[in-house]
Amino acid sequence: MIAGKSVSLRRFAAISLLAFTAACTSAADAATYTMYRDPQCGCCEQWADHVHSNLKASVAVVDKADMAAFKDSKGVPQDLRSCHTMVVDSYIIEGHVPARDLARLLRERPAGIRGLAVPGMPLGSPGMEMGNQKQPYQVIAFGPAGRRVFSSY
Repeated sequence: MIAGKSVSLRRFAAISLLAFTAACTSAADAATYTMYRDPQCGCCEQWADHVHSNLKASVAVVDKADMAAFKDSKGVPQDLRSCHTMVVDSYIIEGHVPARDLARLLRERPAGIRGLAVPGMPLGSPGMEMGNQKQPYQVIAFGPAGRRVFSSY
């Protein structure tokens, strides 16, 4: 009888783990990824391809003539701005943020973070690849809790 209970508990644990994983995957898959960009910018589409390839997410691309006004409306700090802005699950993703950091944000959902930003357009960041040229850069988390380095490259 004890052996039967052990098998049942393992089966229950396995089914629970699968259900939990499916729920997490479904939540990430259900997110809407919308990138807003200046129609004159080409690197934005390369970054959207990076997000699509690495997260298997569909990225809607919306051209906006007045990106400064859009960024103002979304609360993107002036000194953290870049060429494009993504809205996903009420988070703001500014600039060339690597897909793995976006995935981590959506997975962990840390309190006090409104978004992630890679200020400027650093060489070697996703969408800004230029051969072997690389500049060090940081992904900055920003929001009501202030700012902090989310990751460094």
